[in-house]
Amino acid sequence: GGKDRRSGLILTIPLCLEQTSMDELSVTLDYLLSIPSEKCKARGFTVIVDGRKSQWNVVKTVVLMLQNVVPAEVSLVCVVKPDEFWDKKVTHFCFWKEKDRLGFEVILVSANKLTRYIEPCQLTEDFGGTLTYDHMDWLNKRLVFEKFTKESTSLLDELALINNGSDKGTQQERERSIDLNFLPSVDPETVLQTGHELLSELQQRRFNGSDGGVSWSPMDDELLAQPQVMKLLDSLREQYTRYQEVCRQRSKRTQLEEIQQKVMQVVNWLEGPGSEQLRTQWGIGDSIRASQALQQKHEEIESQHSEWFAVYVELNQQIAALLNAGDEEDLVELKALQQQLSDVCYRQASQLEFRQNLLQAALEFHSVAQDLSQQLDGLLGMLCVDVAPADGASIQQTLKLLEEKLKSVDLGLQGLREKGQSLLDQISNQASWAYGKDVTIENKENVDHIQGVMEDMQLRKQRCEDMVDVRRLKMLQMVQLFKCEEDAAQAVEWLSELLDALLKTHIRLGDDAQETKVLLEKHRKFVDVAQSTYDYGRQLLQATVVLCQSLRCTSRSSGDTLPRLNRVWKQFTVTSEERVHRLETAVAFHSSAEKILQECPEQPESFNEVEQFDEIEAVGKSLLDRLTVPVIYPDGSEQYFGSPSDMASAAEHIRERMKLVSLKKQQLRQPEATTPES
Repeated sequence: GGKDRRSGLILTIPLCLEQTSMDELSVTLDYLLSIPSEKCKARGFTVIVDGRKSQWNVVKTVVLMLQNVVPAEVSLVCVVKPDEFWDKKVTHFCFWKEKDRLGFEVILVSANKLTRYIEPCQLTEDFGGTLTYDHMDWLNKRLVFEKFTKESTSLLDELALINNGSDKGTQQERERSIDLNFLPSVDPETVLQTGHELLSELQQRRFNGSDGGVSWSPMDDELLAQPQVMKLLDSLREQYTRYQEVCRQRSKRTQLEEIQQKVMQVVNWLEGPGSEQLRTQWGIGDSIRASQALQQKHEEIESQHSEWFAVYVELNQQIAALLNAGDEEDLVELKALQQQLSDVCYRQASQLEFRQNLLQAALEFHSVAQDLSQQLDGLLGMLCVDVAPADGASIQQTLKLLEEKLKSVDLGLQGLREKGQSLLDQISNQASWAYGKDVTIENKENVDHIQGVMEDMQLRKQRCEDMVDVRRLKMLQMVQLFKCEEDAAQAVEWLSELLDALLKTHIRLGDDAQETKVLLEKHRKFVDVAQSTYDYGRQLLQATVVLCQSLRCTSRSSGDTLPRLNRVWKQFTVTSEERVHRLETAVAFHSSAEKILQECPEQPESFNEVEQFDEIEAVGKSLLDRLTVPVIYPDGSEQYFGSPSDMASAAEHIRERMKLVSLKKQQLRQPEATTPES
């Protein structure tokens, strides 16, 4: 690392006690002399042969070998001899005499006198100098440099081959070249890192004196290594950048090919097995269970499609990322792949959605049809059961329930028609794409099934409506029958009440003829009311007979209502006749009595007939006797007018009137009497 006074490089050859191999030494010298530049070599070398630990013949051999190895570059050879050891042998071989033959000057010198020829600062401590030198450090750095140089040179050749291959004309040649030399033998990143570390070491290395003196610049071989390392690094970076671009293009092409392959896999499956699965599924089922089974099968098909749709989403994201990268040469191809993939996936997804909607509509249609069928069955069951209500209210309730069920059936049939029409519309739209096949025959079966279900429900509903009409008429007649029976029974009650009132309240016979006539007139009106009630009851009972004949049933109440009506009417008639007879007798009694009592005494000739008084007394006694006699009905039962006290009061009034008549009679028989008051 040191330099002589001519600025030539100093080459030190340390010899040791062991046998020195001249071949190895020659190779080592050749290597060391290859390190300096030609400019340095032109300044010559000063060689220091350290023979202090070696034999003279070895030293001589080494010096002679220098003639063959580096004769032109060596300007001075300093042989460092051991103290007083070679003095006797020097005369046998004088190097200075061989100067012309050797081509360089050889000097035998002691280590302490070596500074006469070389500055101490250029000598190491072994020769009494101050030059800092670590041979192992130099050797390690040199090995690193040699390794870097070898690896970088080899790597540059490989990268150049790869990069140049990528610049060939056709795509196939590029791919073939890249395939053969795609991976370098060493990692470019590692080599670059080693080079940067080596360059950093070479640029930062400084040598300081032992006394902290002025630092000395790096050795010439290191200065020479720096531009070599920098040049290699620049070349490596350039080739590695090109190589990265080649790898990026290759990766992009590989990725594009993988995407294209996956796209074709998705497209081929969707247009092949996927579409075939949908082609085989065209039915809608003929019941809820069948539609549910078809839905389950469709869900399995959707599950298989979902796996491919997931691949589609992933591929679409990859294609979008590549499109954002913006390579013009791949944009058209990527967009075409994306469009093809999207078209196929969206078309298949639309077919799956259409099929799902169709099956859902079919399930709803069959659900409505089943509900309607159950409603019709319930209505029919209700119509098939004979009506046996207890009264008119229960008939009205049953009729209301029947109407509600019929209305519910109407709404159900309307809903079925709406669902059926919607389903038919969807089926008609199926022909627009039809899974790539003619589905006319399959659609006809589905259409016939839907229309058949709706027609069957319409017929069943019509039959039920007809039966409801008949049942409604029958139930209305039954309501009328019950109403007639109730009104007839009410008429019997009214007539019974009239009879009861006649017996209990129609008691008075009047205080005079005028009042008795008024009572007689009121009684006739009372009888007219009873007659109207009886006639009304008879008419109602006749209507029940007609309704029973129409309904083909026997009335449960009219059988005893008519006898009851006739019985009460007969009792009323007998009682009324008795009442009329009593009132007429009372009228005759009061009229006769009043006529006699109102006659003046100055006309005695009008009372000559005694029979008139006797007749009045007979009528009065007959009336009193009749008041004590009960009314006897046709069935033999008896009934009195009013209470005994009421009858006693009426009889007392008759007796008072009879007493007046008797008194009048006596007055007329005694002419000597002056006045009635006397």
